[in-house]
Amino acid sequence: MTNIETIDVMLSIAGEQYFQGVDPDQTRLMTPGTMTMQGEKVTLTYEETELTGMEGTTTTFEVDGDVITLTRAGAVNSQMVFQEGVQHTSLYETPFGDLAVDIQTSHLRYRLNQHGGTMDIQYSIAVDHTVTGRNRFEIKVKRK
Repeated sequence: MTNIETIDVMLSIAGEQYFQGVDPDQTRLMTPGTMTMQGEKVTLTYEETELTGMEGTTTTFEVDGDVITLTRAGAVNSQMVFQEGVQHTSLYETPFGDLAVDIQTSHLRYRLNQHGGTMDIQYSIAVDHTVTGRNRFEIKVKRK
């Protein structure tokens, strides 16, 4: 049986969105969260705030081998699967209805252990097979 270890962490999250013809949109967030380690699988969880516009939503990054799954549950519900070089179709809930989006991950790197670490994901989003923007998450994890 694999040991499960949950650690209180501080997450420093930088997000960038690039849309053609528009200046990049950047967000930065420092927030407390938890990191759960079970064998090779690592899960980062935190609560969204008013700053991100998703207050009342729990965000989880599940790292398992070469796949990272981002799940949001609560006021906003969505799931996005990131795997370098592989396109995944994800469901994104909006107030106007559900939207199927294609996620194409161009870069996925992480180094996480019981002391913290980093995660870097670069991807593009396509709606109806038309790329609407390029995005990047850079997350730094520090043990509290």
